[in-house]
Amino acid sequence: MSEHDDKTFLKRFGLIIVGLAMFGLILIFLATEGNKRIAGSENPMRDVARQDRLAPVFDVYSGETGRAAALAAAEQTREDSAPEAAFGGSLDGEMIYNNACNACHMAGAAGAPQLEAAQWEDRLDKGVDGLVSNAINGIGAMPPKGGRADLTDEQIRASVEYMVEQVQ
Repeated sequence: MSEHDDKTFLKRFGLIIVGLAMFGLILIFLATEGNKRIAGSENPMRDVARQDRLAPVFDVYSGETGRAAALAAAEQTREDSAPEAAFGGSLDGEMIYNNACNACHMAGAAGAPQLEAAQWEDRLDKGVDGLVSNAINGIGAMPPKGGRADLTDEQIRASVEYMVEQVQ
């Protein structure tokens, strides 16, 4: 190979590299122009998600104005999170027992007394108010309200009174 062949090769190779670079720049230009035209049709849920990400995590309150705003915000949160009473607020003890209490008390799960007089002898000494208090606050393995936070205290009383009637 001669020196002339080497120069010719380098000249052609350089032209190919410059041509590929120009082709790459043209592709980049076309892609950015095409993206500008498409950007107008953005998903509306993306804006909602962006607002959620940018929303402040906590509110800062100071002074008397802040204290009043904090109390109002706490009250609103409490009202929004107040659970609705189970079973439409019904006070039918048998229905509440069958739908909420029966699962554990029927099988005697974790020491839950079944509806047999022998299992309730010690418990009846506490009186209905004591039994209701235990059911509301939980006792032993039984969680408060039997794990049903949506039951009201009146519904708990109705179901306890139903169970006591069954074992007396």
